Amino acid sequence: MASLRNKYLVARPVYSEDSFSADHEIIERHHTTTLDLLKRTCRCSSKKAKSIAVSFFPIISWLPTYRFKEWILSDIISGVTTGLVAVLQGLAYALLANVSPGYGLYTSFFPVVVYFFLGTSKHISAGPFPVVSLMVGSVVASLVPGDGDTSNGNSTISNSTAEDLINEKRIIVAASLTFLVGLIQLALGFLRIGFIVIYLSEPLINGFTTAAAIEVVISQLKYVFGLKVGSFSGPLSNFYVLEGIFTQITKTNVADLIIAIVIMICVYIVKELNARYKSKLPVPIPIEIIMTIIAAGVSYAFNFKVKYKVNIVGPIQKGYQPPVAPSIDVFQACIANSFSIAIVGFAVAFSVAKVYAIKHNYTINGNQELIAFGLSNVLCGSFKGFAASTSLSRSSVQESTGGKTQVAGIISGLVVLIVTLAIGYLLEPLPKSVLAAIILVNLKGMLMKFNEIPVLFKRDKYDCLVWVLTFIASVILGLDLGLAVGVGIELLTVVFRVQFPMFSEIANIEDTDIYRNRKDYNDICEPKGLKIFRCPAPIFFANSSFFKDKLISVVGFNPLWVLRKRNKALRKIKKLVQKGELQVTKRGVICTSYDYKESDDEDELDNNRIEELDQPINTADLPIVVDWNADLPNNIQVPRIDLHSLILDFGAVSFVDISGMKALKGILQEFSKVDVDTYIVAADNSVVEKLKQSSFFDDNIKTSMLFLTVHDAVLHVLEKRGMEHALKNEIHKDTNNISFINSGFIEHIYSDNVVGNETKF
Repeated sequence: MASLRNKYLVARPVYSEDSFSADHEIIERHHTTTLDLLKRTCRCSSKKAKSIAVSFFPIISWLPTYRFKEWILSDIISGVTTGLVAVLQGLAYALLANVSPGYGLYTSFFPVVVYFFLGTSKHISAGPFPVVSLMVGSVVASLVPGDGDTSNGNSTISNSTAEDLINEKRIIVAASLTFLVGLIQLALGFLRIGFIVIYLSEPLINGFTTAAAIEVVISQLKYVFGLKVGSFSGPLSNFYVLEGIFTQITKTNVADLIIAIVIMICVYIVKELNARYKSKLPVPIPIEIIMTIIAAGVSYAFNFKVKYKVNIVGPIQKGYQPPVAPSIDVFQACIANSFSIAIVGFAVAFSVAKVYAIKHNYTINGNQELIAFGLSNVLCGSFKGFAASTSLSRSSVQESTGGKTQVAGIISGLVVLIVTLAIGYLLEPLPKSVLAAIILVNLKGMLMKFNEIPVLFKRDKYDCLVWVLTFIASVILGLDLGLAVGVGIELLTVVFRVQFPMFSEIANIEDTDIYRNRKDYNDICEPKGLKIFRCPAPIFFANSSFFKDKLISVVGFNPLWVLRKRNKALRKIKKLVQKGELQVTKRGVICTSYDYKESDDEDELDNNRIEELDQPINTADLPIVVDWNADLPNNIQVPRIDLHSLILDFGAVSFVDISGMKALKGILQEFSKVDVDTYIVAADNSVVEKLKQSSFFDDNIKTSMLFLTVHDAVLHVLEKRGMEHALKNEIHKDTNNISFINSGFIEHIYSDNVVGNETKF
């Protein structure tokens, strides 16, 4: 048994599809039809009503099972910590959305409340996300251009009215855009097409988010340097912002610059310490919150606004404003942008949720996530907030500080509520350069994705191309157009992979039933006159011509061209017989003329009646049998071919469409007309059924050409051609081990403790 440990030995007949079906009955299965699905959807019952209720309100399923004594303390600690981070990020990301910082608190509150009831993830923290905020800010800047600083603490009284008007317009644009984003997400969720996120691959998302990180850096430089730079949107907007910054670089506010540098250094060092000593710290040090409190206190104490002309947050709205109706004009102007924001926001949130779902072993529902975030954005837009998603850093805080369920999320929302209603005014002296510095430091993870480029280049150049081109397009054209370009490039790479797959010629590895690319191995065996062609992709309208060209390249000749040459030669032979110049005697065939040549008129006739040359070769009326690989009389030249059998490995062919079937049938018929037997092996049952339903098989192309495996087809060909000697039977001297081949059967007879014999070509 030890000698046979790494071997398997099989004795069975050579199976074609027909013989296998005859020996093994196929079970008839009922496949779900559209009518069945419709009946199931429209059927009503109490059980289904409960299931629908639980599906739309997941809180019904998990809240009754909440372990209050075990989890409440952890959720409170996690909720308070996450709430403080949410307050800070709400103020900071409002700068990216080109609205007053105070409105960021709305985005940190309403989505959390809605997600508590409708969300399926236990650990993500709903709220503002830098990329989504930046995309909103781009739309706001394009529809309401201004000086880019709508809440400047240094504004004079004469300019305050104009700035307040611009600020109000921008808030309406951001809120209306958010409302539309929510409607789109709700529609996608109710239509059950949450799968749309699968079209955003990881390289595309990483290239897009890295470009967004670059744009965030550029957008925050004006706060770091304390400059007034106009807002730009659309293609080349980043370069216009850089131009505005560098033309005013001499007007840098040194106080803003020093504050930003100090904050960035302190936050970066402490965050690195948090990462290094993560296992030893019960709770990560909330350095952003600490630095924000210190900066706000110092700014208030030393009156940075007046003494150093520092740009501060300014008035923060106390409480919540009544809901407002969205602007229809904004809907019409930004429908394309809203769709991009809806997809990106959901893709980011779903990706983060999936990470924690896998880590903690529970499931999430993509369609329900769309509904949850859609309703969150509708409510948030109604109360003058901007589009929400989730933040990986904020969700990481909620999970790492012990959050067990969305109870931690609702507690974080209560913290934001308290700040908004009671103590928000304490943050009014906070310099905007502090928020900008915190944003820049938190972009480290997104900017580190540049390290993926060399790895992707080694592993998959197509993915690397998607990453790089998406990044470049997003930086140059803007995030909305960049995302569209990235999706287009990604789909093109998929089309290119399928349209131009790596077809190959395979051969047998000696002493095995394994077949691999003949160019990759030395110990291969190829019976004469037999070629095996592997197709690693579906055959459809886009690659059917390429499939045919590669097949012709592998076999070394075009069967249609050979057929025409043979029919021309056959016509010449018939003319020789008719003229008596080719006679059959007892001693053989005698040709009485030499160097026969057709006239120009006959050549012209060949060209005009080319269809006749494509017909099967008919030698029934000839008194002789023509061997096309032998010397023909009268120096008639016909290309010789040494191929008698061609095997097509369809193991990786997932489907064949009408165009593919037409091309496949055409090439098979052409090979049949030049006496080359063709076989299709390892085809999936769905492919075989599709071929049968489409009347692919007829009197010339029969189902007997289908075989289960490549080796089955090879053994069949060798037996049919009388080439059993190509299988070399190595009979060992050990009399206890005997091997023989009989009618396609490979049988092994063993006694105790013997090693299986080797059968090879």
